[in-house]
Amino acid sequence: MTVRRDFQGPASCRSELVIGREEPSAAAREQLTRGGSVLLHGPAGIGKSTVLRALAAEYGPAARTVLRCSATESESHLPFLALADLLGLVLEEVSGKLPGAQRTALESAITGRGESTLQRDGLALRLAVLSALRALAAEGPVLIVADDLQWLDPASAELLGFAARRLGDTPVRFLCAVRTETQEEYDRTLRACPPDTVAVRLGPLSRTQVSALLDHRGYPGLSRSTIRDIHRTSGGNPLFALELGRALAESPTPPRPGEPLPVPTSLRALVLSRLEMLPVEARRTLLVASAGARPTPALLHAAGRENAEAECARAAELGLLATEPEGPAVRFAHPLISAALYASAPAQERRAAHAALSTAASDPIERARHLALATTGTDPEVAARLAGAAALARDRGAPSVAASLGLLAARHTPAGSEPGPDGRRLQAAEDAITAGEVDLARDIAREVLTRASVPAERVRAWMVVIEAAGQALGDVDAVFPQALADAGDDPRLLALVHYQLAWRGLVVAGDFAEARQEAAHAAELAARGRDRRTELMALAFQASTETLMGHPDAPATIKRALKEPQDPYVACHHNGVGSARYRWLLMSDQLTEAQATITALLREVRRRGMVESEVHFLRFLAETELRSGHCGRALDLARESLRLARDTGIGEGASAMLTSLAEASGGDTERALALAREAVGHAEEDGDQMYLSRALAALGYAQLVAGDAQAAVGALRRVRELELALGITDPARGRWAGDLAEALVQIGEPTEAQGVIDVAREHALRLGRESVLAVLDRSEALVRAARGDQEAAVAQLTSVQDRLAKLGHGLEEARAAFALTRLRTGRPGPTSYDEATRLFRRCRALPWLRRVDAAAVARPAEPEVLPAALDGLAAMERQVAALVMEGATNREIAARLFISVKTVEATLTRVYRKLGIRSRVDIVRLAAGRRAK
Repeated sequence: MTVRRDFQGPASCRSELVIGREEPSAAAREQLTRGGSVLLHGPAGIGKSTVLRALAAEYGPAARTVLRCSATESESHLPFLALADLLGLVLEEVSGKLPGAQRTALESAITGRGESTLQRDGLALRLAVLSALRALAAEGPVLIVADDLQWLDPASAELLGFAARRLGDTPVRFLCAVRTETQEEYDRTLRACPPDTVAVRLGPLSRTQVSALLDHRGYPGLSRSTIRDIHRTSGGNPLFALELGRALAESPTPPRPGEPLPVPTSLRALVLSRLEMLPVEARRTLLVASAGARPTPALLHAAGRENAEAECARAAELGLLATEPEGPAVRFAHPLISAALYASAPAQERRAAHAALSTAASDPIERARHLALATTGTDPEVAARLAGAAALARDRGAPSVAASLGLLAARHTPAGSEPGPDGRRLQAAEDAITAGEVDLARDIAREVLTRASVPAERVRAWMVVIEAAGQALGDVDAVFPQALADAGDDPRLLALVHYQLAWRGLVVAGDFAEARQEAAHAAELAARGRDRRTELMALAFQASTETLMGHPDAPATIKRALKEPQDPYVACHHNGVGSARYRWLLMSDQLTEAQATITALLREVRRRGMVESEVHFLRFLAETELRSGHCGRALDLARESLRLARDTGIGEGASAMLTSLAEASGGDTERALALAREAVGHAEEDGDQMYLSRALAALGYAQLVAGDAQAAVGALRRVRELELALGITDPARGRWAGDLAEALVQIGEPTEAQGVIDVAREHALRLGRESVLAVLDRSEALVRAARGDQEAAVAQLTSVQDRLAKLGHGLEEARAAFALTRLRTGRPGPTSYDEATRLFRRCRALPWLRRVDAAAVARPAEPEVLPAALDGLAAMERQVAALVMEGATNREIAARLFISVKTVEATLTRVYRKLGIRSRVDIVRLAAGRRAK
């Protein structure tokens, strides 16, 4: 066997993780597994070589021979160089199998001895390469790995293409990569590959993938705002992102807001090599364009660039600008070109560009930003204009822009001004929180705390630190005493601290009673201090807590929180009164109104740019759709919430929890289990008792849907213990009681199941939770069936299905129909599951449909002719006896009849007694005797 050393390794060894390339790698793997060829293509730095190496390491061991070449631009003029790389090591092996003329031509081309050329030895060389590959393939599969095909010397490219088009079914696979910027380049390369080649284009990485790549390559701990800038500047190109990450790591001071990322010399040379071909004035025009947010020829003219059109046209010819057939925008061919151009310009020229744009830009926010970047030192007038621009950005729903402008305003604010530099920094930090840039907000607040002495500023900074901690409030426990000390006896400041203490009581201490008390105290303090915003937030928190506790005061507190005057920010905040009202509607089975409420809230927070609230409201809307039985829509929304949560680092555990529920209902149970475990991990790591119970409930549900009742019982028992300790009594909060009871029945614990039902029913009756009562009745029907009272169970399930349909809980209705079908007496033929199938299909509940299919296949019909001795048995006893006659074990009978093994054993005991027999063998004999007749 001939294998290049760098491809040797155990066949079972998987290549190193290629971040962000799972989908294209899967397409390539599928093609290679079929014995086909793959062409990876995309722009420079996109990761083609990385994926190529990973696939070669994975599939190389399966081939007898692996041939490799990797061309370079500097050597592309040398004829037959790639051919020598590919066949040089196997020349001795194959030369004896070639006809004389072919052998001579090939040896001459590879060794350089002689004067072989394509003009003189064209046909002999072409046939020699084809024959050599066929000779190698006759001994076993061949894998050809060729990187950077764009630099292949023309002679080798022609020979390789000739052979590739004629190999047919010969077991030779090509795994190649080529740099392509245009469709024309891609088409030309594909023509040189085997006809069955699948082209796989590698596109840019997402922001989350760029973050993972930077972590993996040794640049961890970068703030999310920095990663956002790296992603935007690199255009998602992994090579560019890594180089930018390296430059940041090596820079002694990070760039200030408004400043570009440091672009290393290596990237400047890569993207600006053509800049020197432009005249000086054209380069200045491009610098102004790189400084502008949305440059157009008109803007460049207004900024004094008189020949902008001609200069931009020349830049486009050189590939520095992209041509825009529609619209007047001036767009760089890659974001990095703009960044590198700006970074390489002298500071004085950059300030001049911003000064020109500060009068040319039409938008007041842009004018203020350019004025700031054109000004050095403090200037109260510039600071005031920037603060006004920040307020305008905030009103427009661009809190990230507001934060950036606020920091610029602070930089230009003289000490001793009112508001001062730190006051403006704190406003910027609060805007950053709203935009989901929690790392930036926390850094600003910590910086202010190093020097601030004014109590109001210190407490305000502490609040930012606490908000930035998210659910991990245990990590900032030491902050609360310091914040209380700084607040003194000021009721406005104390209200802020006690509001956060309410959250601590809920999340860290897991004490709903304490949380409710702190929230009520915060509302009282805020009212005394005439801080209506904090009062409303505290009342909303109190109302939500009371709702989850099943406290009788919840409706009255919601009514108090809805009184005028209202605060628009609080009204749409994810912890505000709108959210509290939505939760009450959802738990009270008012699904239509709940959906309308949360849809309106989501629309408003998107308009305001409130990213954290958007994450939560997407999740809330997904939960509403799930309750309504729209599993497909719920899954789409949940996945969107999870993507946004991961991009921003906000609410990842909560979004993973809800996405797990959506996956278990309408997607994939394996993903559901993985996401539920991820959510449990987040909650345990953060010390968040409240969300730990929700995450465990999601895990238990996913395990139940996956058919692992024993594991589901373990998870859901933990939920019961946690919520008992937390003081949560409303069974509509997590709706886990019915799932726990059902799982307990399946493992043969109907008595415990009935106990769970009785406790939950008492609270559901007190609170009027109709859908919860219906689900509990469904579980109780299963308990009755497990105890042998099948007729009562069927009657109860029939009623439950009708009630759930009227309440609009489509998925729960379908689950009732499924349970009813499995328990109904008589012979269930192939069409007996039609109703459950129809309802689950209407919900797009794919995992449940798979369960229906499995049940329909697994459950046999009763024998057509039963012994007369069975006529005196009850319906359940007849079914059990019939399945014994079919050879089913007790466990199989339990699964097919949706009862416990203990119930099967008890039923068989009654059958033995009634028939006067001793064992299941006698039942089989009865059946055999009847059939013999």
